[in-house]
Parts: sequence; C-alpha cells; structure tokens
Amino acid sequence: MTTPSPATDTRSTDGVVRDVEAGRRDALLPAPQVQNHAANLTVLPDGSLGCVWFAGTQEGVPDISVWFSRLAPDADAWSEPVQLSDDPTRSEQNPVLHVTNTETVWLLWTSQHAGNQDTARVMRRISADGGRTWGEAHTLLPETDAGGVFVRQPVVALPTGRLLLPVFHCVRIEGRKWVGDRDYSSVMISDDHGDSWREVTVPGSVGCVHMNIGRLAGGTLVALYRSRWADSIYRSVSTDDGDTWTEPEATELPNNNSSIQFVVLPGDRLALVFNESSAANATARRTSLYDEIDDDGLADGVPEQADPELEPLDDGDSRSAFWGAPRAPMTLAMSEDGGRTWPVRRDIEIGDGYCLSNNSRDGLNREYSYPSITAGNDGRLHVAFTRFRQAIEYVELDQAWVADGGRS
Repeated sequence: MTTPSPATDTRSTDGVVRDVEAGRRDALLPAPQVQNHAANLTVLPDGSLGCVWFAGTQEGVPDISVWFSRLAPDADAWSEPVQLSDDPTRSEQNPVLHVTNTETVWLLWTSQHAGNQDTARVMRRISADGGRTWGEAHTLLPETDAGGVFVRQPVVALPTGRLLLPVFHCVRIEGRKWVGDRDYSSVMISDDHGDSWREVTVPGSVGCVHMNIGRLAGGTLVALYRSRWADSIYRSVSTDDGDTWTEPEATELPNNNSSIQFVVLPGDRLALVFNESSAANATARRTSLYDEIDDDGLADGVPEQADPELEPLDDGDSRSAFWGAPRAPMTLAMSEDGGRTWPVRRDIEIGDGYCLSNNSRDGLNREYSYPSITAGNDGRLHVAFTRFRQAIEYVELDQAWVADGGRS
C-alpha cells in the first residue's frame, strides 16, 4: 500500500459550536498537543458537558497525559483544555469521568509503561466541586501478576447504589510483546460507594474488551464489546445486577478492533456510535497498536503493514488481534430490542479511515474513532470522537436528525 499524503483539515480547533445542518451542530475542541485521542463525555453537576481525552506526541509514550474541557450550559464554545495528569514516566490514557453526587466527580484513567498495556494500572482523582479543582492522583486498581488493567467505559450506578466499573485485562504472555491476543473483560463491583471492589470475570470474553454497560428499565444489564479479532460487536447480559454475565455473542454489527459506546434512551432505545467496518474491509494490517517505541519510551517510524504470522499460543486458540482495519465511517445506530438488532443507522462522518500509522506528527492518519455518547434532558444526543488523531470532534444531534436521515 502506498503511504498517503498528510491529512489536511481546514476546520478551526477553536472549540466554537456551529450549526452544520438542520438538527446538527459541530465543533473541534482546542487541541493542546499534536495527538488527541480517546474522548469521553459526561454531564457535570452544573449541567455542563465535560470532555476528557489523552494528548501528547504519540499514544504509548510518556508525554501522553489527560486533558479536560467543558461546554457550559448555553455556551457556544468549549473551554481551553486543562491538563489533569502528569506522570513523566508513564503513558496516561483512556480517561473517564463519573459523577457520584451533586458535586463530586471522579476522573479515572490508565497509566502504563511505554507501549506496554500489560503494565497498566487504573488511577483516580476526585473533585469535590464539580470538576473545577481536583485532589491528588492515587492508584485505584493496581497492575496484577497476570498483566495490566485498563478502563475505557463509564462507571454505571445502579438504583441500589451498587457501582459497576467495566475493565479489561491486558494479559502478559511470557516471551512476547503485548499485542492483545488474550485480553478479556471483567466487572469491578462496589457496594460501599467505591471504598472497596470485587471482581466478576465475564465468561468466554477473551478477545472482547471495552465492555460498555447500560441498564434497561426492567433491570436487565446489557453489555456491548469491542472485538480484538475485528469481526463483530459482541453482546452479553446480566439479570442479577452484574453478579453473573452470559458469554458474549456476536451481533449483526461489524467491529474493527476499535472502541464503541452506547447510551440507553427513554423507552429502552439504545443509541450506539461505532465504526461500521471490520477486518473484512482491510487492505493491509499492522503488527500492533503502536508504532515502534524504544526502551526509553520514544517513538519512531511506521510499523510493518503485514500480518506478523506469530506461532499460535499453546492454549489451543489460534486467533490473534487484528490491527489496521479502517476506522471509518463514524456511524450512529439505534436499537429497540436491547441491542439484538440495529435497523436504523446514519453516518456522522465518512472517509477511508486510514489508521496504519499511530504517528500524528506526519499527519497521515484519517481515522474517526473512539466515540463517546451521552444524552441531555432535552433528548439531544452529544457525541465526541477522534478526528484524524489530531483533534476531538464534538457533534450535537437532535432526534429528528437521526430519524430523518437514518438508513435501514
């Protein structure tokens, strides 16, 4: 495959929210660093939208840290980002916000040694004033003997007060650099407001990560997963507040080994944002998530765009993680049966989704990826995602936009 020319984008990263078409408004958040990726949205105690993401020179290197911006109620622009983490020895990734009460907000993120997700731990800072000031960083979930612990999706608070924190384990394999071949999902459960946690492993979840949980009105918990195999979005359920889970099963939707997220709307409708793409759409393949990172945590070069053809592991499973499937289009899908079928879909952004390089300095990447979605009290949907790994794109949609342009 020919290396493309740098991706260009004439839109301003000024944070201003502008009308694009009927029922849709967009903005590009201010970009504090050359690479900006993995946004997560939440509604803050004062009604503002909060967005966190990671930024630096390149994912996996030690200058990657967490940044935060907010869109105040009735404001027409996102605030200038502020940096919320700063460990010069680790790459700090996948931030998540969680509102616990009228003023308290948690910030969670992962912290890993250069390029090695099997060394990750989960960190936390707490704000007692709605995200204006923050306490000291501390370890919430440490690295385990088996490998790293990663987060990507929001904490779910149940009516009982129970907290569910979906995590995935980046399994360490002796003699091999981590590529994600044996990652699996678990749910951390707290019944004491987060003071202590116990783990429930999702059975049969090897290859299913980024577990995203939503609660239906009757109490059933639905989980959707990213697939390391880049084949399909997977689904499982729990009917006992997360104590047990069914094995994940493939849905009708494709997945490209990239993140997804959904929100439960009134009437148990699910709104999902994802890339409608899979390995079947790929014309080339990366060897791993990361471009080459040396022992000092510095990145250089573009990886080989081919299957590494590693020997199967001795556990009898010959599957390996697939990296490099296109990360586009960015699609919104709707389900009215708990995520079993998705008859309505509409593309938010389209493109070729080139992502065979993780290097934003050369501007080659054209992915729309790692979406986050939340809903306002007025029914509008708020979506944020990575644009070309250079900026975070924010899109506000009303229900008419979805219904008028949906395809089935």
